[in-house]
Amino acid sequence: MAISEDVYYEGPPHIGELIISIIMGFTIICLPLTVGALVRALWVRYRITSRRISVTGGWLGRDRSDIVYSEVAKIVTVPRGLGAWGDMVVTLKDGSRLELRAIPNFREVYSYISEKLSEKAKEVSGALGAVGS
Repeated sequence: MAISEDVYYEGPPHIGELIISIIMGFTIICLPLTVGALVRALWVRYRITSRRISVTGGWLGRDRSDIVYSEVAKIVTVPRGLGAWGDMVVTLKDGSRLELRAIPNFREVYSYISEKLSEKAKEVSGALGAVGS
């Protein structure tokens, strides 16, 4: 018997990151940031479901990382692009980290993910205070 998995978000990083990086790329100093944003736009895909977070990336999108919510110890978010998108770092119980850059609607995504976390992970991430207020 297979347990259903509802998809909350599936897609690439926010397009605004690429646009801003291309504009900044006209200065030689920001060219490496532009290349990084272009590679993410081409090959990184996020999939956030009711059971896990999956990130497909790497060169030509050949690498995939899956984490289940029970393994999450903490989530930290940083708004970018005037709050239109943001970065999220998911720390697992074994200490490893998964970085999700330029997540569209990251506040809603963070709220969705925090609902799936254990009480201890919510407390460490600060989700209990955000939900309770």
